[in-house]
Amino acid sequence: MGTLQIDVLGASFAIKANEESEYLEKLLGYYKRITAEVEKSGGLKNPAEIAIMSGITLCDELYKEKLKNAQMQTDSTPRNDDREAERITLEMIDKIDKVLK
Repeated sequence: MGTLQIDVLGASFAIKANEESEYLEKLLGYYKRITAEVEKSGGLKNPAEIAIMSGITLCDELYKEKLKNAQMQTDSTPRNDDREAERITLEMIDKIDKVLK
């Protein structure tokens, strides 16, 4: 169980989580980079707006990764056409083997 002191966007508090402290620090560092980018590129100054836009940015990243993973999983799953082609190929190999024997 880890603890993390959060000081971001004018808020300061500590949390305990079921993750290691080092991992929590990495997450916080990543979130701080995202908030800095949002603040810089969006011209936002209100901490709540920056936090909301940062959350949306992170959701966008997560959603795109999930789509990519789902696509990779779909691509690696044999389709019916692929299965049929494999079946026909195996039948042809079997017939060739029988003729050659």
